Amino acid sequence: MPTSNRPIDLLEQIIEARKQATQEKSYTAKLLAAGVEKIGGKIIEEAAEVVEAAGEPDEAGRQHTICEAGDVLYHLLVLLAWRGVTFAEVEAELARRFGVSGIEEKASRNS
Repeated sequence: MPTSNRPIDLLEQIIEARKQATQEKSYTAKLLAAGVEKIGGKIIEEAAEVVEAAGEPDEAGRQHTICEAGDVLYHLLVLLAWRGVTFAEVEAELARRFGVSGIEEKASRNS
């Protein structure tokens, strides 16, 4: 478990702890119990909302985008926890891709 004070690490710790919580008291526990279909549906819903917010004008649209991006990240972290994947593993994958063009990286996955 991460020991940093980064909000994303703290959130990951909370989500992991919610695996033991009762569904009546924890939205996260309810999502984890429902599985990939429910969590995935929430990610799709929140992703659409962040795109919609990004198209809104001015500072209000910017702030709305930040809020919706937080919702996407939260639900993605729940899905990762459900699957047993840590955010550190995702960060390592992103780091592995540095210095590789997106076109080359995508082509390597198709072979």
